[in-house]
Amino acid sequence: MRLDKFLKVSRLIKRRTLAKEVANQGRITINEKVAKASSSVKAGDELAIRFGQKIVT
Repeated sequence: MRLDKFLKVSRLIKRRTLAKEVANQGRITINEKVAKASSSVKAGDELAIRFGQKIVT
């Protein structure tokens, strides 16, 4: 599943366009690698999202 779609479906980010913007800013990592909005997310992957000073994993 695409990263931006996963973030919307899991309700971590409310809108897919916002998820795409956050990913393009380099604030999301998958398994400690910077991810694009079109990156593939699989079961077992570790996501880290930076919201200002707060990091959600």
